[in-house]
Amino acid sequence: MADIRPRRSALYMPGSNARAQAKTRELDTDAVIFDLEDAVAPDAKSSARATVAASISEGGYGHRELIVRVNGAETPWGDDDVAAAVGWQIDGLLYPKVEQVGQVDRLCRVAGNLPIWVMIETPRGVQNVEAIAAHPAVAVLVMGTSDLVADLRARHTPARENIHYALQRCVLAARAEGKEILDGVHLEFRELAAFESVCRAGRDMGMDGKTLIHPDQIDIANRLFGVSEEERAHASAVMDAWRAAQAEGRGVAVLNGQLVENLHVAAAERTLAIFEALGNR
Repeated sequence: MADIRPRRSALYMPGSNARAQAKTRELDTDAVIFDLEDAVAPDAKSSARATVAASISEGGYGHRELIVRVNGAETPWGDDDVAAAVGWQIDGLLYPKVEQVGQVDRLCRVAGNLPIWVMIETPRGVQNVEAIAAHPAVAVLVMGTSDLVADLRARHTPARENIHYALQRCVLAARAEGKEILDGVHLEFRELAAFESVCRAGRDMGMDGKTLIHPDQIDIANRLFGVSEEERAHASAVMDAWRAAQAEGRGVAVLNGQLVENLHVAAAERTLAIFEALGNR
């Protein structure tokens, strides 16, 4: 876990907005997703590509993971987006509306070894998510809940109970393949209490972080998907109890009246690794 990378917050940044991209260098988001797809009008696609290239070339993003969301291959801009982006100093490509493994294979032929993030945002994508998550080039799954709700002809609800099955299936697929998964955006960006509730529910479901559309959402996402001092202290106590038990030849330990087994140790190790990674920044 030495190379673990926290992805508590991933902020979408419109590809055509150079000023906003510059401001992102000062924001405490774990990842920046330069968006050449939904956030850019058709007649501004080429200029947005040039704007993103300039921002990335200028640098200054520090610890932030830099991801570019390209347009799909079926669009007039997708192939040009990918061809350009593979030459930039970025950490990965985010590919929209992934529904089958063949799309990832096609992208790999151009992207080479660049990590691929995939958006699961359609019913067919959810149906095929196990195979998609198993692809070796896929590093992160990103839920596109807005498009998914639309394709289901459903409605947005505060608790998102109508898409729990889809979210949970995708979390299962990610975990089965050792991949990370980020929750979809919360569109009502001024409703921070509702946003906090959705973040907490996503975290409890197993999501690693949240995709965001506004800087005001960053602190909440970082707090809820991060590691508090209390959680760090508990994880350290778990490890201490486990080591003591191992030294005495016992297969389980007891901490505050509760058994500590291998699964608790694995969770504690991850908690401490994330805490350390954040502290090293």
